[in-house]
Amino acid sequence: MLNLPIMMPFVNLSAQRDAYRQELEKAEKAVLESGCYIGGLEVQALEQELSAYCGGVQTVTCGSGTQAIEIALMALGLEPGDQVIVPDFTFIAPAECVAKLGGTPVFADIDPKTLQIDPESVKNLVGPKTKGIIAVNLFGQCAPYGPLRKIADEHGLWILEDSAQAFGATYTAGGTGCGTAAGGNARRACTFGDISITSFYPSKPLGCYGDGGAIFTANAKYAEKARLIANHGSRERYRHVEIGVNGRLDALQAAVLRVKLRHLDQELKQRAENAKVYDEFFAGLSGFAPQAIVAGNTSTYAQYTVLAENRDEFIAKLNAAGIPYCIHYPMPLHRQACFDGRGKANDATCPATEKTCSQVISLPFCAFTDVQAVVDRLK
Repeated sequence: MLNLPIMMPFVNLSAQRDAYRQELEKAEKAVLESGCYIGGLEVQALEQELSAYCGGVQTVTCGSGTQAIEIALMALGLEPGDQVIVPDFTFIAPAECVAKLGGTPVFADIDPKTLQIDPESVKNLVGPKTKGIIAVNLFGQCAPYGPLRKIADEHGLWILEDSAQAFGATYTAGGTGCGTAAGGNARRACTFGDISITSFYPSKPLGCYGDGGAIFTANAKYAEKARLIANHGSRERYRHVEIGVNGRLDALQAAVLRVKLRHLDQELKQRAENAKVYDEFFAGLSGFAPQAIVAGNTSTYAQYTVLAENRDEFIAKLNAAGIPYCIHYPMPLHRQACFDGRGKANDATCPATEKTCSQVISLPFCAFTDVQAVVDRLK
């Protein structure tokens, strides 16, 4: 009989629940006994707390991070035939939502060290049909909003900030490679786009017990339209002024998120400490390069991701040690079959993305991961 090592969790959500069990059970019981399961005071309170955490922007909660992108694009007025520049290296949701609404995703390459969308690539892709840029805060670090905002302002484009992986991260104007961001100081994610979104998928740094998402904006017009769209285009029951969606967040999910939000900053500190353990380990090895965090930025480390020159060999070692892994992401978006025949979607030339997809690998990580145990198994 094979004596294989016990596989540890990739994200230790059970340990997180154990840590906050009393608070969570009290909050969950209150919702269940209230009889108010959709919307209501719990969701309103969460929106207020999220707004305060992000410095006062308006918040509209919804059913998922992907739905948040769709609602945001609708609020921005995306129309069929419009082109939107998106990173070629990320989860499919940004490009998928553009295409679903009749737009054309135009794929930009990434910086090979930070793995964030490359402003120079973006600049070269702007054309007469370009309406906006979707910047993804990949793996928990903010995209380079200084240079991106300069491009957007020069060409009259909007920016949609996809912070599905980075709620709680910060970006500092003037940091290495950052350029200049409005305000001149460190600001939290979800404040850099004309409209921004996040996801509350369970494994995110701030996650609920199902799907959930939110839209953030300082623009009152966008906030009003997003809230309208999220409620079937209705301000009052059975009166519909827009084509909308069913974009509601459950009260139970809101209650869970309110508990976890109180602990988020401490968890982010622990995530940073855990990342240091990995950083020190990989610094002593050749053939590995962790995602670079730009000076002046903080990351939520939604994933701890490295580039491995010989990924197959590393995977064999991980399997032998009982260490789970994920490959975020194995294929450039422009090569996905669903974008065949969509004009510019398949015309991308993104060499940094191509190389990254062949090397990238993510390791077990959260505030409750015993990273030292992972490292010890690998030694």
